[in-house]
Amino acid sequence: MEKIKIAIQKSGRLSEKSIDLLTECGIRISNGTRKLKTEAGNFPMEILFLRDDDIPQYVEQGVADIGILGQNEVWEKDKNVDIVEELGFSNCRLSLAIPKDETYDDLKYFENKRIATSYPKILEKFFTQKGIDVSIEELGGSVEIATGIGLADAIFDIVSTGSTLIMNGLKEVETVVKSQAVLISNKNLSDRKKQLLEELLFRIKAYKNGQGKKYVLLNAPNEVIPDIIKLLPGMRSPSILPLADKGWSSVHSVINDDDFWEIIDELKRMGAEGILVIPIEKMIL
Repeated sequence: MEKIKIAIQKSGRLSEKSIDLLTECGIRISNGTRKLKTEAGNFPMEILFLRDDDIPQYVEQGVADIGILGQNEVWEKDKNVDIVEELGFSNCRLSLAIPKDETYDDLKYFENKRIATSYPKILEKFFTQKGIDVSIEELGGSVEIATGIGLADAIFDIVSTGSTLIMNGLKEVETVVKSQAVLISNKNLSDRKKQLLEELLFRIKAYKNGQGKKYVLLNAPNEVIPDIIKLLPGMRSPSILPLADKGWSSVHSVINDDDFWEIIDELKRMGAEGILVIPIEKMIL
């Protein structure tokens, strides 16, 4: 039976998040000995554990059919692959940072400056579009120390919280791009592998749709049901079921976590009772 081959980062948080995603999609992976290759126990899939910056090349060449990695690596490697799904985790930004005591007004600050980075292609494209001439110092790592040792005037690097910049006497001044984990695909999959990719995407989207949402059940007097419907639109519209007690109905709907407490307080003011809130694991639209 033909299997789809997926490449994921061999270590680190992105690797853990990728394995968690596949697990949430019902795909069992055994890699206790940290092998570089393993197979799923209940889905026709082979998993390759690789360096994240090698994944675009492997997918382009068909060594792997699909891969999970940071969008920033896809842009930097610029290989002939398709981004088929944004995954919503491992969010970060690629930003320009300068010594904290420097005065910064706008991008013209960087004219003729030396900038150290591990992402020279992204940076060069950005400044070319802005019409600003810079000198790029490409580094494989430890970019944040480049200004402190006199190698560069500024840096361009991944930023999550900004704490590493502060520790190295730097301040973030411009966000160039925002990145997240993505699923990429080879452009020439067989029909069978296209089908397997669609099955995987179906599961991923069902999992993503359930994130940040809760299922709400409540009882309310019939006269306030129209107002509750306006407050709880649900996936299409709330489900309304009559109760044994005349004049009352049960309302079932879905709400976002961000709106949760505000909506619950409003429901109580409307006269809703017996409010039950349930986490959503998967949601198929």
